[in-house]
Amino acid sequence: MTTRGVLYVHSAPRALCPHVEWAVAGVLGTRVSLDWIRQPAAPGTWRSEFSWQGQPAIASKLASALRGWQMLRFEVTAEPFATTEGERYSCTPDLGIFHAVTGVHGDILIPEDRLRAALVRSRTGETDLEVEIAKLLGKPWDDELEPFRHAGEGAPVRWLHQVV
Repeated sequence: MTTRGVLYVHSAPRALCPHVEWAVAGVLGTRVSLDWIRQPAAPGTWRSEFSWQGQPAIASKLASALRGWQMLRFEVTAEPFATTEGERYSCTPDLGIFHAVTGVHGDILIPEDRLRAALVRSRTGETDLEVEIAKLLGKPWDDELEPFRHAGEGAPVRWLHQVV
């Protein structure tokens, strides 16, 4: 079983770029050389993206390998296939990492227990239900990453296949 997905490195300082390549290579088990271009949304940073194909766990492994590096903004997606839903990971320096399960049409699937917890927090006055649902859908991450996504429109995409 294989799936495919895309890693979007939205912004990374130049000094971090080789470390991103090494981390991705470690996950994929093959040498990786990304095509880096300047990120106009954050002067002094670089962006890259590539598509991958491999086991469904690749998306989570890529996100784990890249999380925790300050000043790095990225997203990893994995398409759903016959026996597994898709995934999306988004990460920003300010917000940390967001994970969502996605359905065949790209919709975010929110587990029942997380919805119930959001309802409880809103009923007790701890938070607003609309704010909680926005977090469950990843809206704060989308809001922060949107300028970086637009800056990457028309960027080249390179396919990398996992070597097993």
